[in-house]
Amino acid sequence: MSSLEMLKIDLKSLTDEETTLSFDLDDSYFATLDGADVKKGSLHVSVSIRKATGFFELLFHTVGTIIVPCDRCLDDMDQPVETDNRLIVKLGSEYSEEDDIIVVPEDEGILDTSWIIYEFVALVIPIRHVHAPGKCNPAMTKALEELSADRSSDEESDQPIDPRWEALLKLKE
Repeated sequence: MSSLEMLKIDLKSLTDEETTLSFDLDDSYFATLDGADVKKGSLHVSVSIRKATGFFELLFHTVGTIIVPCDRCLDDMDQPVETDNRLIVKLGSEYSEEDDIIVVPEDEGILDTSWIIYEFVALVIPIRHVHAPGKCNPAMTKALEELSADRSSDEESDQPIDPRWEALLKLKE
């Protein structure tokens, strides 16, 4: 995909009550958008557009894999994504977004879905993304273990225990 033009939907040109569009998005899509969360990936997006009186209902189904950094070792990892989203679009005097309703200027009648799709994908990324056990970069895992062991032993030996907490330590025994 060389440009995001194919992701612009001309709502005024839709003639049928229901229209289905599909897009295959790759690394160039993410590079063009330059979002903070996702830089690479491969997605298939199908959009079902139902034309009703006074509005358009868009149902997005997105499935694929994105590349995100592992929180533990910082190497890139594949993160599968699948999401279904609903969006209501109305024609109006000027562009506005409120909740799941977007108003598109009636004189233009074009909805750019490129950023909308990106946001749908970004919302399904888990808060914590790590490789499966044993798949992290071994050098980084070793360095992390060494640093965390050094830090915990330094904290325990150098700092005196607050007397208010000493009584709790006795309960542990």
